[in-house]
Amino acid sequence: MRGKIESYKTVAERAQASFTEKKSEFIGSIAPCTTESEAISFIEEIRKLHRKATHNCYAYILRENNIGRHSDDGEPSGTAGAPMFEVLKKEGLTDVCCVVTRYFGGILLGAGGLVRAYANGAALAVGASKIKEMKLAERLIIEVDYSLYGKLGAIFSEFDARIDGEEFAAGVKIVLYVEAEKAESLKAKVIDVCCGRAVIKDSGTEEFDFG
Repeated sequence: MRGKIESYKTVAERAQASFTEKKSEFIGSIAPCTTESEAISFIEEIRKLHRKATHNCYAYILRENNIGRHSDDGEPSGTAGAPMFEVLKKEGLTDVCCVVTRYFGGILLGAGGLVRAYANGAALAVGASKIKEMKLAERLIIEVDYSLYGKLGAIFSEFDARIDGEEFAAGVKIVLYVEAEKAESLKAKVIDVCCGRAVIKDSGTEEFDFG
């Protein structure tokens, strides 16, 4: 194996969701971020977008230096950023930044109400996003005759391998990704089922979304 990463979950793209609680509007915004500078830039972007909001509270978790930070942005200590952070942790997410914006509606929610509202804002943002499950994968190129092609689908399914492309010419060429720890077993199974009449080439390892 040419490298190793820990599998992790993150969001694939930006997402947003909102709700109203006792006349206060809460807007949860979430984005993938791989560095602290990207997280800070996203937070500042949301702040500018909602410059008239009462609060823009945030939480982010990064693989980079195992960084995790959160802010209550003026709300009572522990009622906003920390609950949001716990939602991200509970979902097992990293390389992610979430901002929950509040437009105050004139009715106080109390500490418990704030905790529930900010946690809900983060949870709704996560729910609106697409989750990626990234793992270290082997990229394989498999070449077989047409007569053997139909036997491979079940093998790929057994090992949760993902086809990235197929080429049909004199034979069939398949490009696929499989979790690195399963690669040798998959290759052995293909060779066995195809009675040795399969050509398998390794073309490197990389992170791949198995979500």
